[in-house]
Amino acid sequence: MPGHCVLPSPLATITRTVTVAAGRFAPGHLGELTAIVPFELVDAVLSETRVVQRRLRDLPSRVGVYFLLAMCMFPEVGYRLVWAKLTAGLSGMPVVRPSTKALRDLRRRLGSAPVRALFEVLAGPLARPTMPGVRFGPYRTVSFDGCSSIKVPDSERNRGWLGRCPHGGYPQVELMTLVETGTRAVIAAVFGPTREGETSYATRLLHHLSPEMLVLWDRGFDSNDFLTAAHATGAQVLAASASAAAHQSFKLSPTPPTSRSSAASRCASSKPR
Repeated sequence: MPGHCVLPSPLATITRTVTVAAGRFAPGHLGELTAIVPFELVDAVLSETRVVQRRLRDLPSRVGVYFLLAMCMFPEVGYRLVWAKLTAGLSGMPVVRPSTKALRDLRRRLGSAPVRALFEVLAGPLARPTMPGVRFGPYRTVSFDGCSSIKVPDSERNRGWLGRCPHGGYPQVELMTLVETGTRAVIAAVFGPTREGETSYATRLLHHLSPEMLVLWDRGFDSNDFLTAAHATGAQVLAASASAAAHQSFKLSPTPPTSRSSAASRCASSKPR
């Protein structure tokens, strides 16, 4: 027998070919995720929000949008390191190396309008009807999910809008989302000062509910007014209640309702447990 044997290496190298734009637009990509946020879509929202550059710069507006998206993917690093990650696969291409100030100016030049428009296009449920774990009977399950610990820079403008943190430190933002529970896809989102509370923000998202949805929420949303407003959308509700007086009983129909009036007709009267 041989004195030793050679085992196959457990490591494998996987390569991908990613198409990028030419010239100054080359850094404007997200690798394979560019298929989800294609160039044509970014150009369309830039045109719609009227922030396309008037002259071709070293940092075009399209590149700025992808840079902002990359910042969300790498929130723990600064502008220059985000740019380095964005351009890491472009070796051999003439890529500009902007300063931190240039990247900051690019972000300010874009503003929030194109990012908001891009979100409104991409947000929504992702699951197909036959995907397991995303439906209860005929209903697509969705839920409200909030977070009140998002910190933002301690600037005068942020303090004027959000107020000061009650325990000191950075101002904080309240984020409320409506998500598809099976895929975690964000259907809609709203944010603002923490003083308004979860129910106030969730109310702003109720118009995204539809009769084919089953809404799941915890006892933080159990006010009668909010429950009534949710059922006015035609959606079904399964909620945990903190108080017996706020409890309402609802019957799920075997098929989604075809109108708001039919959903309301299945609502039983309020009664304590």
